[in-house]
Amino acid sequence: MKPIDAEIIAMMKEERNQEKGLRKLMDTYQSRLYWHIRRMIVDHDLAQDVLQDTFIKVYQNFHQFKQDSQLYTWLYRIATNEALQQLNRMKKMQKSDEDPDYHLMNLVADNVGAGGDEIQILRQKAIHTLPEKQKLVFMMRYYDDLPYEEISQIVDMSVGTLKTNYHYAKQKIEEFIKTNYET
Repeated sequence: MKPIDAEIIAMMKEERNQEKGLRKLMDTYQSRLYWHIRRMIVDHDLAQDVLQDTFIKVYQNFHQFKQDSQLYTWLYRIATNEALQQLNRMKKMQKSDEDPDYHLMNLVADNVGAGGDEIQILRQKAIHTLPEKQKLVFMMRYYDDLPYEEISQIVDMSVGTLKTNYHYAKQKIEEFIKTNYET
């Protein structure tokens, strides 16, 4: 366990230091969790809301952290669940006559397009066409460079299944880019 995690855990377990522990936890993990959520949600404001919801859940449920995994693995699991819930709410809110991918694809282009090249935009669009599990595995492995064992704890899936999902995700992304890239 990292010394910073041990310090955060000790603070969070003492009622008088919980707020201080939460601030330290947020300072330590806010950026990593934000970008994890942002890659799933795409929209900055919604990602911020999900991040805030994540920290609220962490604060309310810290007593349930059993320390049988790394602290950030537990945090990623909560952030992932919160992001998936937000995505489900967004899908339910979309009008039935609206193309469900239209808004997302424009959002991706707007958010990545400001500083991104065509391949980067295509990669983001391709990622958002993947099934949820493949998308999650790909983002955690590709962007966060998490080992399969830690991803397994976060998404509650076997390492073999994760590797298969990652492989298929990579293939689909490569095919999407080849099909849509204009040279």
